[in-house]
Amino acid sequence: MFHIDHSKNRIIKLKGVKFSELQLGERAHLQEWLANQPDALGEELLIIQKEFAGFDDTKERLDLLALDKKGGLVIIENKVDDSGRNVVWQTLTYASYCSTLSKSNIAEIYQQYLDRGGITANAQQRICEFLEEEDFTEVVLNAGNDQRLILVAAQFRKEVTSTVLWLLKHDVRVQCYKATPFQHGNQLFLNLEQVIPLPEAAELMIGISEKEKEEHSAERGQATRFVLRTDFWHKTLDALSMRALIYMRT
Repeated sequence: MFHIDHSKNRIIKLKGVKFSELQLGERAHLQEWLANQPDALGEELLIIQKEFAGFDDTKERLDLLALDKKGGLVIIENKVDDSGRNVVWQTLTYASYCSTLSKSNIAEIYQQYLDRGGITANAQQRICEFLEEEDFTEVVLNAGNDQRLILVAAQFRKEVTSTVLWLLKHDVRVQCYKATPFQHGNQLFLNLEQVIPLPEAAELMIGISEKEKEEHSAERGQATRFVLRTDFWHKTLDALSMRALIYMRT
Protein backbone atom coordinates (compact mmCIF):
# COMPACT_ATOMS: atom_id res chain seq x y z
CA MET A 1 0.00 0.00 0.00
CA PHE A 2 1.27 3.46 -0.93
CA HIS A 3 0.51 7.00 0.23
CA ILE A 4 0.22 9.61 -2.54
CA ASP A 5 2.18 12.80 -1.80
CA HIS A 6 0.65 15.41 -4.13
CA SER A 7 3.11 18.11 -3.16
CA LYS A 8 6.11 16.07 -4.33
CA ASN A 9 4.25 14.02 -6.94
CA ARG A 10 5.57 10.85 -5.34
CA ILE A 11 4.17 7.73 -3.73
CA ILE A 12 5.42 6.63 -0.33
CA LYS A 13 5.34 2.98 0.67
CA LEU A 14 3.43 2.48 3.89
CA LYS A 15 4.86 0.32 6.61
CA GLY A 16 2.96 -2.85 7.39
CA VAL A 17 2.88 -3.49 11.14
CA LYS A 18 1.54 -6.12 13.50
CA PHE A 19 -1.64 -5.67 15.47
CA SER A 20 0.29 -6.43 18.64
CA GLU A 21 2.79 -3.64 17.89
CA LEU A 22 -0.12 -1.21 17.75
CA GLN A 23 -1.69 -2.74 20.86
CA LEU A 24 -4.77 -3.66 18.84
CA GLY A 25 -6.73 -6.70 19.96
CA GLU A 26 -8.95 -9.29 18.33
CA ARG A 27 -12.21 -8.57 20.15
CA ALA A 28 -11.77 -4.94 21.14
CA HIS A 29 -10.67 -3.79 17.69
CA LEU A 30 -10.72 -6.14 14.66
CA GLN A 31 -14.03 -7.70 15.66
CA GLU A 32 -15.63 -4.31 16.33
CA TRP A 33 -14.41 -2.90 13.01
CA LEU A 34 -15.96 -5.78 11.07
CA ALA A 35 -19.15 -5.77 13.12
CA ASN A 36 -19.71 -2.11 12.22
CA GLN A 37 -18.40 -2.31 8.64
CA PRO A 38 -19.10 -5.87 7.42
CA ASP A 39 -18.98 -4.84 3.74
CA ALA A 40 -15.21 -4.58 4.27
CA LEU A 41 -15.40 -8.32 3.54
CA GLY A 42 -16.46 -7.63 -0.02
CA GLU A 43 -20.24 -8.06 0.21
CA GLU A 44 -23.34 -6.93 2.02
CA LEU A 45 -23.67 -8.80 5.30
CA LEU A 46 -26.05 -8.33 8.22
CA ILE A 47 -24.29 -8.95 11.53
CA ILE A 48 -26.80 -10.65 13.83
CA GLN A 49 -24.60 -11.49 16.84
CA LYS A 50 -21.18 -11.00 18.40
CA GLU A 51 -19.51 -13.50 20.70
CA PHE A 52 -22.36 -15.91 20.12
CA ALA A 53 -22.41 -18.58 22.82
CA GLY A 54 -25.87 -20.08 22.33
CA PHE A 55 -24.63 -23.64 21.99
CA ASP A 56 -25.84 -26.36 24.37
CA ASP A 57 -23.28 -28.03 26.65
CA THR A 58 -20.35 -25.89 25.52
CA LYS A 59 -18.84 -22.55 26.47
CA GLU A 60 -17.45 -21.88 23.00
CA ARG A 61 -18.09 -18.49 21.42
CA LEU A 62 -17.93 -17.63 17.73
CA ASP A 63 -16.70 -14.14 16.93
CA LEU A 64 -19.35 -12.88 14.49
CA LEU A 65 -22.51 -14.42 13.07
CA ALA A 66 -24.02 -12.86 9.95
CA LEU A 67 -26.60 -13.31 7.22
CA ASP A 68 -25.78 -12.91 3.55
CA LYS A 69 -28.17 -11.58 0.90
CA LYS A 70 -29.48 -15.09 0.21
CA GLY A 71 -30.46 -15.68 3.84
CA GLY A 72 -27.51 -17.98 4.50
CA LEU A 73 -25.60 -17.98 7.76
CA VAL A 74 -22.01 -16.76 7.66
CA ILE A 75 -19.62 -17.69 10.46
CA ILE A 76 -16.79 -15.15 10.79
CA GLU A 77 -13.74 -16.01 12.84
CA ASN A 78 -11.05 -13.38 13.51
CA LYS A 79 -7.45 -13.91 14.55
CA VAL A 80 -4.93 -11.11 14.90
CA ASP A 81 -1.36 -11.66 13.70
CA ASP A 82 -1.58 -15.49 13.35
CA SER A 83 -4.47 -17.72 12.33
CA GLY A 84 -3.37 -20.56 14.61
CA ARG A 85 -3.43 -24.15 13.40
CA ASN A 86 -6.90 -25.01 14.75
CA VAL A 87 -8.94 -22.14 13.33
CA VAL A 88 -10.47 -24.24 10.52
CA TRP A 89 -11.59 -26.99 12.90
CA GLN A 90 -12.94 -24.37 15.30
CA THR A 91 -14.93 -22.61 12.56
CA LEU A 92 -16.26 -25.89 11.15
CA THR A 93 -17.42 -26.79 14.66
CA TYR A 94 -19.32 -23.50 14.91
CA ALA A 95 -20.85 -24.11 11.47
CA SER A 96 -22.09 -27.52 12.59
CA TYR A 97 -23.67 -25.96 15.68
CA CYS A 98 -25.31 -23.21 13.61
CA SER A 99 -26.64 -25.64 10.99
CA THR A 100 -29.51 -26.51 13.35
CA LEU A 101 -30.67 -22.92 13.88
CA SER A 102 -34.24 -22.33 12.70
CA LYS A 103 -35.65 -19.10 11.30
CA SER A 104 -37.25 -18.26 14.65
CA ASN A 105 -33.94 -19.00 16.44
CA ILE A 106 -32.10 -16.62 14.12
CA ALA A 107 -34.65 -13.84 14.61
CA GLU A 108 -34.40 -14.27 18.39
CA ILE A 109 -30.60 -14.21 18.30
CA TYR A 110 -30.65 -11.01 16.24
CA GLN A 111 -33.24 -9.41 18.52
CA GLN A 112 -30.99 -10.09 21.52
CA TYR A 113 -28.11 -8.47 19.64
CA LEU A 114 -30.18 -5.36 18.87
CA ASP A 115 -31.48 -5.10 22.43
CA ARG A 116 -28.01 -5.48 23.93
CA GLY A 117 -26.73 -2.74 21.65
CA GLY A 118 -29.52 -0.39 22.72
CA ILE A 119 -31.03 -0.39 19.22
CA THR A 120 -34.79 -0.02 19.23
CA ALA A 121 -35.79 -2.11 16.25
CA ASN A 122 -37.64 -5.28 15.34
CA ALA A 123 -35.30 -8.08 14.25
CA GLN A 124 -37.78 -9.68 11.86
CA GLN A 125 -38.42 -6.34 10.15
CA ARG A 126 -34.68 -5.63 9.90
CA ILE A 127 -34.11 -9.04 8.29
CA CYS A 128 -36.92 -8.42 5.79
CA GLU A 129 -35.43 -5.06 4.86
CA PHE A 130 -31.97 -6.58 4.39
CA LEU A 131 -33.29 -9.41 2.22
CA GLU A 132 -35.75 -7.09 0.43
CA GLU A 133 -38.75 -9.18 1.45
CA GLU A 134 -42.08 -7.78 2.61
CA ASP A 135 -43.25 -10.56 4.91
CA PHE A 136 -41.12 -12.51 7.37
CA THR A 137 -43.24 -15.61 6.77
CA GLU A 138 -41.88 -15.65 3.19
CA VAL A 139 -38.26 -15.39 4.30
CA VAL A 140 -36.03 -18.48 4.08
CA LEU A 141 -33.05 -18.51 6.45
CA ASN A 142 -30.24 -21.02 6.93
CA ALA A 143 -31.51 -23.49 4.37
CA GLY A 144 -29.79 -26.88 4.19
CA ASN A 145 -26.17 -27.34 5.23
CA ASP A 146 -24.61 -24.54 3.19
CA GLN A 147 -23.33 -22.38 6.04
CA ARG A 148 -20.45 -20.20 4.91
CA LEU A 149 -17.13 -19.62 6.66
CA ILE A 150 -14.98 -16.49 6.61
CA LEU A 151 -11.56 -16.53 8.27
CA VAL A 152 -9.76 -13.24 8.94
CA ALA A 153 -6.13 -13.11 10.10
CA ALA A 154 -2.90 -11.22 9.55
CA GLN A 155 -1.11 -14.45 8.64
CA PHE A 156 -2.39 -17.89 7.64
CA ARG A 157 -0.40 -20.99 8.45
CA LYS A 158 0.23 -23.53 5.71
CA GLU A 159 -1.78 -26.18 7.53
CA VAL A 160 -4.74 -23.78 7.47
CA THR A 161 -4.48 -22.81 3.80
CA SER A 162 -3.98 -26.44 2.78
CA THR A 163 -7.13 -27.47 4.65
CA VAL A 164 -9.13 -24.55 3.25
CA LEU A 165 -8.17 -25.45 -0.32
CA TRP A 166 -9.20 -29.06 0.32
CA LEU A 167 -12.55 -27.90 1.73
CA LEU A 168 -13.14 -25.73 -1.34
CA LYS A 169 -12.65 -28.75 -3.58
CA HIS A 170 -15.34 -30.50 -1.54
CA ASP A 171 -17.85 -27.64 -1.93
CA VAL A 172 -17.48 -26.16 1.55
CA ARG A 173 -17.82 -22.41 1.05
CA VAL A 174 -14.92 -20.80 2.89
CA GLN A 175 -13.00 -17.56 2.35
CA CYS A 176 -9.75 -16.30 3.86
CA TYR A 177 -9.05 -12.58 4.29
CA LYS A 178 -5.62 -11.26 5.15
CA ALA A 179 -5.83 -8.27 7.49
CA THR A 180 -2.83 -5.95 7.43
CA PRO A 181 -2.53 -2.73 9.46
CA PHE A 182 -0.39 0.05 7.99
CA GLN A 183 1.06 3.10 9.69
CA HIS A 184 1.99 6.47 8.23
CA GLY A 185 2.95 8.98 10.87
CA ASN A 186 0.08 9.12 13.32
CA GLN A 187 -2.37 7.69 10.81
CA LEU A 188 -3.40 4.03 10.78
CA PHE A 189 -4.86 2.12 7.83
CA LEU A 190 -6.26 -1.37 7.44
CA ASN A 191 -6.10 -3.44 4.28
CA LEU A 192 -8.40 -6.47 3.96
CA GLU A 193 -7.44 -8.71 1.05
CA GLN A 194 -9.21 -11.90 0.05
CA VAL A 195 -6.46 -14.44 -0.50
CA ILE A 196 -8.47 -17.68 -0.77
CA PRO A 197 -10.11 -18.07 -3.16
CA LEU A 198 -8.76 -15.21 -5.23
CA PRO A 199 -11.79 -13.07 -6.22
CA GLU A 200 -11.00 -13.23 -9.93
CA ALA A 201 -10.71 -17.03 -9.70
CA ALA A 202 -13.93 -17.62 -7.76
CA GLU A 203 -16.14 -17.81 -10.86
CA LEU A 204 -13.65 -20.10 -12.58
CA MET A 205 -13.51 -22.33 -9.49
CA ILE A 206 -17.29 -22.73 -9.53
CA GLY A 207 -17.06 -23.79 -13.17
CA ILE A 208 -14.29 -26.27 -12.40
CA SER A 209 -16.27 -27.68 -9.48
CA GLU A 210 -19.32 -28.30 -11.66
CA LYS A 211 -17.11 -29.91 -14.32
CA GLU A 212 -15.50 -32.17 -11.72
CA LYS A 213 -18.92 -33.20 -10.41
CA GLU A 214 -20.02 -34.19 -13.92
CA GLU A 215 -16.78 -36.09 -14.51
CA HIS A 216 -17.02 -37.93 -11.19
CA SER A 217 -20.65 -38.77 -11.90
CA ALA A 218 -19.70 -40.10 -15.33
CA GLU A 219 -16.82 -42.11 -13.86
CA ARG A 220 -19.13 -43.65 -11.24
CA GLY A 221 -21.64 -44.47 -13.99
CA GLN A 222 -18.96 -46.14 -16.09
CA ALA A 223 -17.72 -48.12 -13.11
CA THR A 224 -21.25 -49.27 -12.29
CA ARG A 225 -21.86 -50.29 -15.92
CA PHE A 226 -18.56 -52.18 -15.97
CA VAL A 227 -19.51 -54.14 -12.86
CA LEU A 228 -22.97 -54.94 -14.27
CA ARG A 229 -21.52 -56.06 -17.61
CA THR A 230 -18.88 -58.21 -15.93
CA ASP A 231 -21.51 -59.79 -13.70
CA PHE A 232 -23.78 -60.38 -16.73
CA TRP A 233 -21.07 -62.15 -18.73
CA HIS A 234 -19.98 -64.25 -15.76
CA LYS A 235 -23.54 -65.45 -15.26
CA THR A 236 -23.98 -66.02 -19.01
CA LEU A 237 -20.80 -68.10 -19.22
CA ASP A 238 -21.82 -70.10 -16.15
CA ALA A 239 -25.24 -70.78 -17.71
CA LEU A 240 -23.69 -71.82 -21.04
CA SER A 241 -21.20 -74.09 -19.28
CA MET A 242 -23.98 -75.71 -17.29
CA ARG A 243 -26.08 -76.23 -20.43
CA ALA A 244 -23.10 -77.71 -22.29
CA LEU A 245 -22.45 -80.10 -19.41
CA ILE A 246 -26.08 -81.27 -19.38
CA TYR A 247 -25.99 -81.74 -23.17
CA MET A 248 -22.84 -83.87 -22.99
CA ARG A 249 -24.38 -86.13 -20.33
CA THR A 250 -27.45 -86.75 -22.41
